[in-house]
Amino acid sequence: MKNKNYILVCIALILSFSVYSQQGKQKRADTLFNKFSFVKAAKVYRELINNNYNKDYATRQLADCYAYLRDPRNASRYYKSVVKQKNVPIDYYYKYAQALRGMKKYDDSQIWLKRFKDSGGVVSSNDFSKDINFITSVFGAKKQYFLDRVRFNSKYSDFGAFEHDGKVYFASSRDEGVSIKRLYGWNEQPFLDVYVTDVGSKRNVDHTGKIKGDINSVYHDGPVTITKDGRTMYFSRNNFTEGVEVKDKKGLTNMKIYRATLVDSLWTNIEDLSINGDDFSTQHPALNIDDTKLYFTSDRPGTKGGSDIWVININPDGTLTDLQNLGNVVNTESAEGFPFINNEGVLFFSSDGHTGLGLLDIFATIKGEEEDSIADVINLGVPVNSNKDDFSFTMNPNGITGYFASNRKGGRGSDDIYAFHREPVLHVEGVVTDAINTKPIANSVIALYDDQDNKIADMITDENGYYQINIDRNKDYKIVASQDKYIDDYRTFTSKNIQTELITINANLLLNPVPNVIKLAELNTIYFDFNKYNIREDAALELDKIVGLMQNDYPEMVIRIESHTDSRGDLTYNDKLSIDRANATYEYLISKGIDAARITEHQGFGERRLTNGCEDGQDCEEEAHQLNRRTQFIVIKME
Repeated sequence: MKNKNYILVCIALILSFSVYSQQGKQKRADTLFNKFSFVKAAKVYRELINNNYNKDYATRQLADCYAYLRDPRNASRYYKSVVKQKNVPIDYYYKYAQALRGMKKYDDSQIWLKRFKDSGGVVSSNDFSKDINFITSVFGAKKQYFLDRVRFNSKYSDFGAFEHDGKVYFASSRDEGVSIKRLYGWNEQPFLDVYVTDVGSKRNVDHTGKIKGDINSVYHDGPVTITKDGRTMYFSRNNFTEGVEVKDKKGLTNMKIYRATLVDSLWTNIEDLSINGDDFSTQHPALNIDDTKLYFTSDRPGTKGGSDIWVININPDGTLTDLQNLGNVVNTESAEGFPFINNEGVLFFSSDGHTGLGLLDIFATIKGEEEDSIADVINLGVPVNSNKDDFSFTMNPNGITGYFASNRKGGRGSDDIYAFHREPVLHVEGVVTDAINTKPIANSVIALYDDQDNKIADMITDENGYYQINIDRNKDYKIVASQDKYIDDYRTFTSKNIQTELITINANLLLNPVPNVIKLAELNTIYFDFNKYNIREDAALELDKIVGLMQNDYPEMVIRIESHTDSRGDLTYNDKLSIDRANATYEYLISKGIDAARITEHQGFGERRLTNGCEDGQDCEEEAHQLNRRTQFIVIKME
């Protein structure tokens, strides 16, 4: 009996020690998780699951570890189990939807996002659920971007490539060629440093490629941006100044943006900027084209989501003023970061809150009508974006080439840098104009035809007579303008053998008014006495009819005056006499209230346009000569 009791006590002690051991293991896993050591935390959570200890909780934590490690394959594997748990927080429906999206399982992702919303979850107005046709439209769109090879990637994280003055600066955790590596607990990779290499270099970049000066520290450094004159650098770094690491109230070391200057080929004079704080992160610096504004990412107070994009003015003395959040068009309840401004003033950034293909996607902004305003954002599509993380987009001053980073399948490892060149959308544009009065013609029908005379597009001109149609490169085209009251006009043009940088082909069109025969008949010819240019009584009656027609019936009518003589007298004299008759007719109409702008011309043609054969030397009756002493009216525009 004593032996049995002894055995029972031993078993109880073993079980007690086992439970105590598992409790300690969970505590250690949670501590690692809270310190963002996700690789180590994941290993311990897997052990807890294998030991069947607090399995539901450990599975949720393990799935979150993989999500933070940007590993949607493993994250979705464990979230699949999590969402089957009883009374699971509904946020896991959303997390599962995101992980499925990272696996290109878009239909399944929509199902779980709907489950999240139906359960009371609130998603951003910019969430990918807003456009169920988004995936089809992105993959079906004509590509503008094409990938080029980058030879300096490593098996570690490489991103933030920025080209300046023939050099490429980038952040990397490679630290290759050194014997001692300090590892970052989040992903068990070395801390980031800033490297530089020549544009187009084919050699590997090791520790000798680290930027010279005081930029790199023992913690994270990079990415960077440099002013146009090459003298000032802004860069991200952990809150680490003069050898002292500063942590926030939670024990975390946040990011800051620092400024450095170039002195004797070394980056030095490190300056902690006024936008930084110990209790929030500030990172990912970007400059506008004239270096007067600094854009950056931060989760500072006032941030809408996980992180937002902010902007601040850089004054001539280097001080920073007028801090602004870029607002709801750009920032969502999720994370935005990695801003970049190209030479056209377009903002590019990464986000997992806007409609995208996977995790982080790269977006561009569309400018609003007001200065510096943003009307909307657009997804750059494939191949820039993928189902994984795509970020740190930069574009070179030529507007054609640049870089971004991605952890997509097929890279050397972790995050890789990708180079791109783009073929911007080419379009034909122009203005349709009245050939007589040079005014734009609104509501003209524009039709675009290919070289086989097949109509491929049409549109209507706006109130300024303007049109714009996207076209393909390396094609021949014809464009036709039509309007009911005008004669059609057309132009042929080609998009073959043009520079890649060109995005616009101009094709302006001129339309001549269609003559109105009926109304022309109402404008009777007036006649003059021999060798005179005064307005006769019978002519005044006809001119008064014209005044009434133009003032009452057709207030938009435009005319041209042409006056003539008979053949008697010398040529020079008759030219002057016909001009006098044209002027007399013109002045009469003006005296009756007709706007001068509605008479495009009043010309004299002398004896050059006789209506019959009564030329010099011909024997004609006076009635025949009278027919040549006349003023005629040509209708240019009816209405």
